[in-house]
Amino acid sequence: MKRKMLVFILMLSFLLIVGGCSQEETDGVSMATENRYRESEIREYEGARLDPAIGPRDNSIKGVQLVDTEDYTLKVTGLVDEPIDLAYEDVLELDTYRRKITLYCVEGWDATILWEGSLLEDIFNTAGMDPKADTVIFHGVDGYTTSLPLETIVNNQLILAYRSNGLELPPEMGYPFIVVAEDKLGYKWARWVTEIQLSDESDYEGYWERRGYSNEADL
Repeated sequence: MKRKMLVFILMLSFLLIVGGCSQEETDGVSMATENRYRESEIREYEGARLDPAIGPRDNSIKGVQLVDTEDYTLKVTGLVDEPIDLAYEDVLELDTYRRKITLYCVEGWDATILWEGSLLEDIFNTAGMDPKADTVIFHGVDGYTTSLPLETIVNNQLILAYRSNGLELPPEMGYPFIVVAEDKLGYKWARWVTEIQLSDESDYEGYWERRGYSNEADL
């Protein structure tokens, strides 16, 4: 009798464990993911579940950067009519665009996030674009650089985001600004952006591109 009771208890425990795992898979959210959501973060948009705006791990070149926007300026330089410095609030005063876009990391993970920010083209226009410009180089506070063709940015209306899932962009994702490089791999999504440089150097290679990564970074 005791042996039958022990077998019954073991089987019941197994079913409870399996049931719990199945519920987690049905919900599509692991505890690790659940714990990365911030309080009041939007979790669903247009019928689709959103991922936490903080990625599963930090893969930046010098760790997460903490930027104080009190002393911050966004420089727009290079092939422009007049180089300018924009305060954080100056960028926020431009028209706001909202996009649900998935970030795909070369490490194999992805995150679908609701981004809000300003059109990069609007930012360029504040300084005036030289007709010779065909490339945009992004510089981060940590020394990171990458580039995108100007045509790609304009034609696809790419944005410089300052909010994610309804909240201020977290430092882990690049506060104050991240380039939302839609349809490009994650290393084109420059974070902690401090300078936007318009250039005619179409073959410019950034940090990872100089280390063998594709300059196109297409998905």
